[in-house]
Amino acid sequence: MIVNVAEIKKFLESLPYPKHCIHCEGTDENAENPVHHPSYEVTPSCNLRCIFCYSRVAQLKGTAPKPGYYGSLNPKAITISQYGEPFVVGTSRVVEIIRKLRERFGEVRIDIQTNGTLLEPEILGSEADIVMISLDAGSRESYAEITGKDFFERVVKNIEKMSEHTYTVVRTVFMPGINDEELERIAEIASQADELFLQPLSIYRENTELLKRLDVERAESLGDYLQTAYRLSEIASVRIPGCLLLNMRWFLREFEIGELMLVKRDAFGSVPMMQRRWQFIIE
Repeated sequence: MIVNVAEIKKFLESLPYPKHCIHCEGTDENAENPVHHPSYEVTPSCNLRCIFCYSRVAQLKGTAPKPGYYGSLNPKAITISQYGEPFVVGTSRVVEIIRKLRERFGEVRIDIQTNGTLLEPEILGSEADIVMISLDAGSRESYAEITGKDFFERVVKNIEKMSEHTYTVVRTVFMPGINDEELERIAEIASQADELFLQPLSIYRENTELLKRLDVERAESLGDYLQTAYRLSEIASVRIPGCLLLNMRWFLREFEIGELMLVKRDAFGSVPMMQRRWQFIIE
């Protein structure tokens, strides 16, 4: 479906920042070298083998962060976690970490990034302010192809259950040639949550299975990505990364929306590496 570019411009102008991106330096126009807000890394381990995963590449390259807290000691928000699957250690342990972070930092927002396969919604409850659950397929078969495991129904159920407890985000990586035909179904699932966070893909050459199937040209096209985000916004509450949204709005101060739609981004990443300083670990 081809969308009128004027509608895309209106969409970008009115689109709110994702709740997860609030307090992140990437949405601060005055930040010279912005970094993501602090994170607590629970473990680099994961129970899935997603074909696009940067954390697995970091493990292969020896750059995966050790467990612990990274970043400012005066946080407004903390992410658990950017590498690995936090619930590998059990939901009760994650709850313990959240409570100890709050004891140390007070009224800080706690966001969790998870694949949603191991979390126990009844135990986690409303301990976290935001729970971001990854879902990159709209069917059981495709989910198994992308992640290497058969947990699709469990993840869908956990999205529904977590939405009853706290602010819940479905996080989906846009992978043309792999999952673009299933995005409407993902959006339907995400419509019961608070947001659908559509993430542009970062490509690592070590992820060879991804490269076999991916349409790289479309993955690097901002026009393709924006048309997709706009289309899905008719089904769910779509958000795009705050730092990307900020930069697009900057671009539109000087150029036309049609020119933005023609921009190609360099989607290929170098070795994933933690950019913040390790501070402490919770025993």
